[in-house]
This record gives sequence, C-alpha cells and structure tokens, in this order.
Amino acid sequence: MKLAIIGLEQSGKATVFQALTGTPLSVGRKTESRIGTIRVPDDRVDQLSAIYRPRKTIFAQVEYFLPGAKAAGEDKKSGAQAYWTQVRDGDALIHCVRNFDAFGTTPPTPRDDFQALDQELILADLVSVEKRLERLKLDQRRGKQIDPEELALLSRCHTELESERPLRHAPELATAPKLRGFAFLSAKPQLVLFNNDDEDARLPDQATAIDETTAMVIRGKLEQELAGMRPEEAVEFLAEFGLEASAADRIIQKSYELLGLISFFTVGEDEVRAWTIPQGTTAVDAAEVIHSDIKKGFIRAEVLAHRDLMAAGSYAEARKQGTVRLEGKPYEVRDGDIIHFRFNV
Repeated sequence: MKLAIIGLEQSGKATVFQALTGTPLSVGRKTESRIGTIRVPDDRVDQLSAIYRPRKTIFAQVEYFLPGAKAAGEDKKSGAQAYWTQVRDGDALIHCVRNFDAFGTTPPTPRDDFQALDQELILADLVSVEKRLERLKLDQRRGKQIDPEELALLSRCHTELESERPLRHAPELATAPKLRGFAFLSAKPQLVLFNNDDEDARLPDQATAIDETTAMVIRGKLEQELAGMRPEEAVEFLAEFGLEASAADRIIQKSYELLGLISFFTVGEDEVRAWTIPQGTTAVDAAEVIHSDIKKGFIRAEVLAHRDLMAAGSYAEARKQGTVRLEGKPYEVRDGDIIHFRFNV
C-alpha cells in the first residue's frame, strides 16, 4: 500500500510525513521525493508470534511518500506535470489541509484550501482525458480501429471533470478496468487530514462541505514530537493530550478502510507473516499474493479464524473443536484468517 501526501504550501505536509514515518527531513531536499516505509501495527501478529515463536515475524507494511516540489527555474506547467506524475503512482492520497495559525500567514481557510487543491487534481485529469480523446478521434477519422468502450468511458470522464466533479464521486468510472492505466488523480481514494493547532482536536466546521471523503484531525507538531520519543515516553505523551493512539496508527487504520483492505496470516516455526489483500479476494487469488506457483497448483485452503485459535489456545485444539476447515478456490478470505495453502506444482 502506497500513499502520497499532498497539500498546498504551508499546509504542514512535510511535518505530517515526518510524524507518520519518523524519517528526519534533510535540508535542501524539497525537490526530491521522500519515501518512508513503516510496519502496520497488528496485535494479532504479536499474539501469533508468541504462540509459534518463529525465526521471523513479518508485519504488513505501508509506504508514505512526499512528492518533490518544483525545482527553482522550472516553468510552472512542466513543474506541475512532473509533480502530478509522481503522485499518480500512489494507491491513495493523503490530502493535508492547514487548520492552524502560524506567524506571518493568513488565518486558515480549510474549506477553500481543500477545494483549491482538489481543482488542481481535476484539471490535471482533464488535460489527460482531452489528450487521449483527441488521439482517439484522430485515429477514428483516419479509419483506424478504436475501442468504443474506452471512448465512451473517457467521454463520461470529460463530462464529470468539466463540471468540476472529481472522478471519485463516480465509482463506476473511478474503478473501471479500462481506465486503470490512466491513474486518474481525482479518482484515487482520498483521506483528508486537517492539520490543527496543538490544543485543537476538533474537525473544522468546513469539514461538512467535504463530500464523499474521509476526514480526520492531526496535530502535526505534536505528532512530530511523538515520532521521536521512546515507547514509554510516547505512552505518557498520548495520555497527556487525550490521544488513544498515534496519528500513524490511526491513519493506517483509516487507510485500510478507505482502500477496502484486510489482512490474513500464514504461520509456522520459520515465519509468522501478515499479508494485505482487498476485501472480497478469493482463496486462490490470495494464494498468488504469496507465490504464483501456489495459485497454479492450488488444491485447498486450510482456514482457521484468528479468534478461534485464540479461544482454543492451540491449532491442535482448534482442529479438535472443528473450527479448522477446508475451503476451495471461490472462498472469500476474511480479515484475520490464518491460512495454510495446499498445492501441488
């Protein structure tokens, strides 16, 4: 899972990146993309590791990246194009919106700031759509064979974008397989982070104007401090400011919800590991996440829910209780399933 952190100037997106990843920000690297990979906290992995005592314990991972800013002397058009090209690589967007006062700046206007950047996403997509439509229509005039479904879908995208509506508000377009290669910015799932003052934990009133998105508050400066603390210090710090979990943990949870992701586990003496898949993934497709050969030679999936293992106390006892079951290729994997794939290649 890869999420791009975007925002207007002075929104605090670099501070948010550091708070989420704990990666120090090097001076003078604003034109370079910065990437931070962190593990997904999951108590279930810890519990499974305590039972199996494996040689390796591998948590799922999430990658945050902060796209590089436009270089000095770079013209506005090419700079914007290069910036959005980086962002298109993300699975989802974290849109950082300023909601704090800072010396030398105007009072925050979160609703206007959100809409301003959202319009940039729409415009970047509109340019891409118009270029492709122009090419398709030119090919059509020259008598070349074109894909009528692609033409129809792009025409609908053009209508939406010209009306200043992001494509994420039209799920049938945002998820259309024919359009996947365009990686439209306004089609990507978006988590809106209101970057608040240290003492303000409330969503701004303007949040009600942000339609069909997920919004949450982060106190960026506090979270930046938290990222540099030792675990025991962090516990006290969270309690002092009335936080149940760090922003990183809360944002990961929201990101999973936003993208419709779940985790399943493989266990054994060698390794306990969490795997991330979209909700609704079948057993045979989950097998491919581990290795294509497992999918190719798939026979059955031996499945035990994590909660049933914990209730039984051991795999052997769970088997006696009848909670271990065999499933075929069409079985839809559930969050928390422990799976052993039987296969033959």
